Amino acid sequence: MNPEVRMLEIRSRAILFDMDGTLVDSTAAVEFLWRRWGARHGIALEDILAISHGRLTRDTMREIAPQLDAEAEAAALDGAAVTYGEGIVALRGAAELIETLQPREWAVVTSAPRLLAEARLRFAGLPIPQCLVGNEDVRAGKPDPDGYLQAAIRLGLAPAECTVIEDTPAGILAGRAAGMAVIAIGTTFPESQLLGAAWVPDFTAIRFRRLA
Repeated sequence: MNPEVRMLEIRSRAILFDMDGTLVDSTAAVEFLWRRWGARHGIALEDILAISHGRLTRDTMREIAPQLDAEAEAAALDGAAVTYGEGIVALRGAAELIETLQPREWAVVTSAPRLLAEARLRFAGLPIPQCLVGNEDVRAGKPDPDGYLQAAIRLGLAPAECTVIEDTPAGILAGRAAGMAVIAIGTTFPESQLLGAAWVPDFTAIRFRRLA
């Protein structure tokens, strides 16, 4: 790790991780799949990526292509993504941090459906958590806090006992709205766009101290 990067200690009872861009670098796969979908509908990849980060696939489609059946299109795109693992890797230090956590000390809260989340974690060589909240589990996607609140309930914890790690403004807003501490990881957006959240470049800059 760069010696200029200061270590950040998490004092919490559980860490709630976003997945894409946080635990898993799936940029190459996500861009390939969105580019292919956009080409079929005459939509530029740049226009899609400008609004898609951290959001449900169907919400992105409703905004950028309201003339389409967003539910059907999202199901098809997410279904194709389940078998596409090209270029998917774990973020630096992610596996090592997870190894220090007990099963009920961590969860994944993602805008992806559960099957896709499990597939991408496996592609990246990471374990599947006991608590995984996918897009089919929530009434609304990030920045709505529902996913993070559900994870806390499933772990039997109060929101204030959980720390969220996110890579997008939408995710940071969701964690804050849930009443949780939030750490931003510098994978998708520059630090200046991450709403003043405590910032780390990757997981090698994080230590976990469990609270009784």
